[in-house]
Amino acid sequence: MQRESPYPMVSIDEAQRLIREHITLLGVEEIDVLRDAAAGRVLAEDVYGVEPLPDAPKAAVDGYALRSDDGSAPRRVIAEVTAGAMPGLRVEPGTAVRIMTGAPIPDGADAVIAVEYTDERDSVLIVQRTLRAGDNIHTVGQDIAVGQLVLARGTTLGAAEIGLLATVGRARVMVYRRPVVAVLATGDEVYEPDGEVFPGGVRDSNRYALMAAVREAGGLALSLGIARDDVNVQRAAILAALDQADVLLTSGGVSMGTRDLIKPLLAELGTVHFGRIAFKPGKPTTFATIERPASVRSAPLLAFGLPGYPVSSLVSFEVFVRPALRRLQGDAHPERPHVRVTLCEPIRPSADRPEYQRAVVSWENGRLMARSTGRQGSSRLLSMLGANALLIVPAGMTPYAAGAELDALMTGHLAPPGASSGSSSAQPQ
Repeated sequence: MQRESPYPMVSIDEAQRLIREHITLLGVEEIDVLRDAAAGRVLAEDVYGVEPLPDAPKAAVDGYALRSDDGSAPRRVIAEVTAGAMPGLRVEPGTAVRIMTGAPIPDGADAVIAVEYTDERDSVLIVQRTLRAGDNIHTVGQDIAVGQLVLARGTTLGAAEIGLLATVGRARVMVYRRPVVAVLATGDEVYEPDGEVFPGGVRDSNRYALMAAVREAGGLALSLGIARDDVNVQRAAILAALDQADVLLTSGGVSMGTRDLIKPLLAELGTVHFGRIAFKPGKPTTFATIERPASVRSAPLLAFGLPGYPVSSLVSFEVFVRPALRRLQGDAHPERPHVRVTLCEPIRPSADRPEYQRAVVSWENGRLMARSTGRQGSSRLLSMLGANALLIVPAGMTPYAAGAELDALMTGHLAPPGASSGSSSAQPQ
């Protein structure tokens, strides 16, 4: 007799909502921006300017500091001021000071003329352009004012943000803790990639791909190895994640086979919030929470049961897991960007479920153009190769013609015009 899944089919939006409802920000920790690996960390505090930048009027160009009301009359050059020096002198009428970019403006001067608009001979300066007061001078607090919000909580630190922290003297800042994500492969047929594979077996690509995706999302990946299809072995692995991790990712074991044990185990140990999604590829994707012992003051373990097919596993990660990992670590903008793209070739939809098809998106002739990566089978990992977007294809019976527009989830940088994945360009299946 055919078995029916006990889990109702939920929409993509509903699945994402249920995940968001169970996200609790992780704790915070202090890092040394100058010595720790700060790039990619998310600020857990607002950072303000505590002193003006610049702290004194400074030259914006190499040239001469002078008085604008002297007009075009020749000036006598009385000194030179370099960056980092305090001049301790005054520019009187009829005089000028040679000055370098970033050097403080001497008293009496109210403008700087760039060196290319001057001629100096025997310490006499001839100006070749009319000046106004304030020309080529960086004023006090022009770049950062006292009390100005420099970086907001929830900002992901990159090169510019780390530079700003150094600029305002914040060598140590509070950031959200990175989620520890345990990754477990399941199945008697799964083998380590560098070991012997017996007939009918498969090499474990999912665990290593998922751990790489976790690291790219800012998490700390923890391998739990491969758990064979034994309820006690898989239960022990899930309990190990409960002791060590914030999030558990499993691959395989979530469909309707007699050896698909993950869903029943998650239901036994915790609460399954959904067990099927109207989504392709990845219909059996499962989300559960498992409470920790009362002696442990910690949020529940977030458990994602991902499909065993490698494409389904990675696409489900992108759509459901990655935003959760970014939210856990306080990212104010956890979602990948959505864009509108124009199809370069016909796209066939799935009849019963919205489908996230792999594509290469590039900017061509003023439009974002999308090319399929070829056959879209759930086992065909080559369809992920070179893809920088997931086309969101609504369910239906009518193909989308070349030139039609669809929404896409950007997962990488824009490709060069005309780029393809390098794999077959056959019609998606």
